[in-house]
Amino acid sequence: MVFIRENKNRSGTVSIQVVEKIKGRNKVIFTAGSGVTLGELELLKIKAQKFIEDQSGLLPLFSDQEDLIVQTFVTSISNNNLRIVGPQRVLDPIFDQVFANISKPFFKDLVLCRIIYPGSKLRTQSYLSRHFNKSVSAQTIYRSMDGLDDDLKKQVEECTFQRAKKATETGELSLVFYDMTTLYFETESQDDLRKIGYSKDGKHQHPQIMIGLLVNLEGYPVAYDVFEGNTSETKTLIPVMERLIARFAIKKPVVIADAALLSKSNLQSLQDNGYQYILGGRIKNESESIKKSILELTITAEQPKELDHPHGRLVVSYSEKRSAKDQYNRQKGLKRLEQKVKTNKLTKEAINNRGYNKYLILEGETKVSIDYQKFKKDQIWDGLKGFVTNTKMTPENIIGSYGNLWQVEKAFRMSKTDLRFRPIFHRKETRIKAHLIICFASYAVFKELEALIKKNNIDLSVQKAIAELNEVQELTYRLPKSKQLKHQLLTPNELQEQLMAMKI
Repeated sequence: MVFIRENKNRSGTVSIQVVEKIKGRNKVIFTAGSGVTLGELELLKIKAQKFIEDQSGLLPLFSDQEDLIVQTFVTSISNNNLRIVGPQRVLDPIFDQVFANISKPFFKDLVLCRIIYPGSKLRTQSYLSRHFNKSVSAQTIYRSMDGLDDDLKKQVEECTFQRAKKATETGELSLVFYDMTTLYFETESQDDLRKIGYSKDGKHQHPQIMIGLLVNLEGYPVAYDVFEGNTSETKTLIPVMERLIARFAIKKPVVIADAALLSKSNLQSLQDNGYQYILGGRIKNESESIKKSILELTITAEQPKELDHPHGRLVVSYSEKRSAKDQYNRQKGLKRLEQKVKTNKLTKEAINNRGYNKYLILEGETKVSIDYQKFKKDQIWDGLKGFVTNTKMTPENIIGSYGNLWQVEKAFRMSKTDLRFRPIFHRKETRIKAHLIICFASYAVFKELEALIKKNNIDLSVQKAIAELNEVQELTYRLPKSKQLKHQLLTPNELQEQLMAMKI
């Protein structure tokens, strides 16, 4: 008779032995090993059972052996055996295609982590170690950033420029969209680059830098530039455009930008430098004669109208949706003013043209009140939108082209939220610029993923796609006999499988 026995040792361990009973006496014929934990002992019993089967061809002693094997294996698994692999499997080939000729230590890792697990470089270090199997120190990451210089920026922009051209129907960059944003720092110290200025993030006490971004019609990033935090927005466009044209030897594209760039000096600079443009117009800021001419026109959603303008043409459109929004915003602004007036804390210094303060008037020398007639009169402008242009495009094409400006606004919005461009914690200028290169490159990969999802007819946003891919994990385990290390992808769900099967 052959059986498996547990034998307690003096050391506290337990030996698993195969024993044969011969003429009433037990003889140890095989020792599978010794262990302490229940899991170790169960695995040793399986090993002992395997010995018995190999030696005698007997049927399994335990009818539930298969269940025991599975249960023992499952209880041995910990979080350390699992790592997220879905995002890398999809994003790795995208990065390699977009930035095929770029090879910088940790650059790809930092770019992909910015999409998969955005946050500080310390969080990146943790993620690289946990899921990329790359044990690196935070200092190594920071040192690698010192190598991400202006030469790399040129290489990255060369890649994004070529991809932006390829993404257009004509293969030419005939339209570009431009916008500016501010990125603030978690410090109060200023230097040559980080300066306190007007903050679009509402962080007026923090030093900041300004970023000018160019995207194509599809919202694909083309190029960007960094400016000191107190630079006037109107002084950024021409330098960015001139650098783009000189760099890539292209024809001057039509520039589309919002009303923030609509200054006389900026318009004059665009004209003097031979650019065509479509800029959002502030029709209520136009001259009295132009405003009078606008109000004399019959403008409908189907029939925009145009007028001569000192800087080309002024196209005016109407939208019922915009009209409702304008009316809602004015009513909301009026209610806030009424609450402030009730407090009797407003002084004559509050009477200015900032927002809805324009409806305030001064009664006597001290009392501030609301000019309701002016408020009511303003409703004639609800729904109207102006576009200043020197192109020969039709009003409909001008309005349609400007409508795509949301692509660059979306780029900044996604960059600040999904990719967490801000706040910036770096102090050295080289690392600040390296951070921006990483963010710009990650946005390019982000847009490629967006296009790929659309191309494969998957009804999913990029954000949700990344969330799904972050659930795809791989199990790492070691075979008990051969000690061979194995990797097994856990079965993805249908949606995850679709994402990982996408063809670039």
